[in-house]
Amino acid sequence: MATSDIAAAVRRTEKVFLGRPSAALQPDAPALSRWIGGVSVVTGDGSGREIVSDLPPALGGDGAAFTPGWLSRAGLAAFTASCIAMLAARDGIELTRLELEARSRSDARGVFGMTEGAGPIDPGPRDVELTVRIAAANASPQRLRELVDAAQAISPVASVVEQARPVTLRVEL
Repeated sequence: MATSDIAAAVRRTEKVFLGRPSAALQPDAPALSRWIGGVSVVTGDGSGREIVSDLPPALGGDGAAFTPGWLSRAGLAAFTASCIAMLAARDGIELTRLELEARSRSDARGVFGMTEGAGPIDPGPRDVELTVRIAAANASPQRLRELVDAAQAISPVASVVEQARPVTLRVEL
């Protein structure tokens, strides 16, 4: 989609939401994961798009597909990049380069339920870092920094990472 088309779509949607805030609250597309053997899982959105994930050999997998942890980092980088591109288009900034790299470190002992000291080891990622490489034909470095900060503030995936929310767990037997 062309930059002008993105800007027009964003403006139309913002106008609708300003007039009818209730229109903004919509259910997100569910992710349906299905075990396909070993520690491999196929996850889809219900419309035919699917991705396979697997664990690395150290955790019993073949390492033949993306790991679920990598997919979470990919989501962080991709959604933040999309937010940057959306805001840039809305503001008339002509991006010439946009690359994001998400990194983290995890203590794999947590996946095994191991403990240290008085409690369990957190299996989640720590030291999460997002590097943005950005350039534009018509924006100063300061304006690009402001753009990136604004996009980080509205990225739903960044919000999930930065502001842990409880997960309601339902088990159907």
